Amino acid sequence: GLVVNARVTRADGHAEREAAKIMIHDAQQTVEDPNVEITLGADKGYDAQEFIEACQQMKVIPHVAQNTSGRRSAVPDTIASSVGYAISQQKRKLIEQGFGWAKTVGRMRQVMVRGLKKVDQMFVLNMAAYNLVRMRSLGQIRL
Repeated sequence: GLVVNARVTRADGHAEREAAKIMIHDAQQTVEDPNVEITLGADKGYDAQEFIEACQQMKVIPHVAQNTSGRRSAVPDTIASSVGYAISQQKRKLIEQGFGWAKTVGRMRQVMVRGLKKVDQMFVLNMAAYNLVRMRSLGQIRL
């Protein structure tokens, strides 16, 4: 339940998926064993054929929530029916906790700065602070 990478992009429908690819590449750089299986949990907004294919090319298993409302999901049925996929879908709520914390405690609901760079700095700082609070809880240390 810790945030390992965070970045802010302009909301244009594609920027989130492009940022995800960059963050996947960053994660792959930290893995010492190239045979380690990497999975990616994401919401329905990432259920696009291009993104799923890009994940598979990067040797990442896309545990993306299937968007089947009026369309066919790009997530292969072999992945969607796996045990790991079911676990990833349950763990996705841990991702949302960080965003909720940033909106309430970190004052990210309505930011008081302007510009992508400043908002990104504020968001990354919020995620670092969230990790510190979360680590305190994980370690059962109470101040």
